Amino acid sequence: MTTNWLEADWPAPDFIKAGTTIRHGGVSTTPYTSFNLATHVGDELAAVNQNRATLSRRLSLPCEPHWLEQIHSTTVVLLPNEDVIPKADAVYTSETNIVCAVMTADCLPLLITDEQGSCVAAIHAGWRGLCDGVIESTIKKLPVEPESLLVWLGPAIGPDVYEVGKEVYDAFQLADHDSDASQQAFTPTAEQHWLLDMYYMARVRLNNIGVSQIYGGTRCTFSEKEQFFSYRRDGATGRMASLIWISN
Repeated sequence: MTTNWLEADWPAPDFIKAGTTIRHGGVSTTPYTSFNLATHVGDELAAVNQNRATLSRRLSLPCEPHWLEQIHSTTVVLLPNEDVIPKADAVYTSETNIVCAVMTADCLPLLITDEQGSCVAAIHAGWRGLCDGVIESTIKKLPVEPESLLVWLGPAIGPDVYEVGKEVYDAFQLADHDSDASQQAFTPTAEQHWLLDMYYMARVRLNNIGVSQIYGGTRCTFSEKEQFFSYRRDGATGRMASLIWISN
């Protein structure tokens, strides 16, 4: 579609539009260079608004994306929603021309549709949301069987660089009852430190609830500095947007 848009590579129906922005093509200045789409990170509001207008124009969006106030929860909202900016970490709709959106800069974005393209969803999954069940909470809301779903895993911090401590390790072991799959998502690096593979963990959680058609999950926001924002790498930085909608 455009040079600052990473289109989802999956066998969804043609009228399902989905992908993630990259950091090029906007007007934000350092440290938000350049296509920052978040208003909550300290960037100039005028620059963010200009970037959002550019996004809408370049992708020919049918409406303004439905932005969220993301709180690392398992809250899922149906769109359209009466709240202007809902506090939630996942959205879904069965209506055409409603743009679901989540913002990330290391956390895992998941975009979802079904084989018929009858519904779409977007999920923001940091380690906490992933552990607490934001994926499962979203899938339960969708009006189709999990077996019919297609999921695209957008750019997130990769398994070779995402080091976590005992709090994260213990939280997943408790949530997953020390399952072998949960254990395999962690690679020890030093005492009380592990590398966490969020892509692997997401696939496990999806498989456990009957979702097997899973795509993406190969990019690393931390390592690919020229392409993606990364909070872990840079601290003060911008956010990419992952969008999905049913076009008519």
